Amino acid sequence: MSLKGKIALVTGSGRNIGRTIALTLASRGADLFIHDLPASEGAEAVADEVRALGRRAWVLGADLRHVKQIRTMFDEIKEQTGRLDILVNNAAMGAARGAMRISPSNWDLTLETSARSVVFCSQHAARLMTSGWGRIVNLSSLGSRRYIPDYIAIGASKSVVENVTRAFAVELAPKGILVNCVCGGMIDTSTLKHLGPSIQAQKADYEARCPMKRLGRPDDLAKVVAFLCSDDAGWIVGQTIVADGGFSLL
Repeated sequence: MSLKGKIALVTGSGRNIGRTIALTLASRGADLFIHDLPASEGAEAVADEVRALGRRAWVLGADLRHVKQIRTMFDEIKEQTGRLDILVNNAAMGAARGAMRISPSNWDLTLETSARSVVFCSQHAARLMTSGWGRIVNLSSLGSRRYIPDYIAIGASKSVVENVTRAFAVELAPKGILVNCVCGGMIDTSTLKHLGPSIQAQKADYEARCPMKRLGRPDDLAKVVAFLCSDDAGWIVGQTIVADGGFSLL
């Protein structure tokens, strides 16, 4: 599953899942644009890790809630490399609130960052995928399809992401740009501590019910993303691949 010679952008790749995805793509030969909000020490460190693998890396800072900053980010990509082959829409920001506690500002923050940005990043990326080959992979979660406490806005944003995946897939496949989605189960990262007071009970429940008896790791998702970016996934179009250790089966 070589990605040698490909140029990729992973949004939100300064830490956690995004970092692991970026390093996984780099280990398979891709050069990387590392994005964070704003460009941070974490993003610079990830770029150094990519370079240590013998690949090129650039750091981009943009608030993806703002379409103008998205446009500026892709203008910089065009200036640096003239093209883009892979976009991974990983960046997400969300308010951990229940249905009766969510506020308009909480809702807007979550949907603008985690859903609307996927639309406009994908538009700009597709315009730079001019070789007849391209990959866009979006990140979703089980909250798109089931109740999770304190997850109403985040879950709604992920439902949008899965719908957006299907729309872009149909429109871009004739151009050789394949669009798919990875829906992850609970992944053990530092982000979990921001998901409300019920998270410890949720973690224990996940580990107890999951057939594999553990939470996911960032590389569990990163390897699926890398597969969807490869030629081996050349007949997969508009699909949401669930990677959750079997949790949703029970």
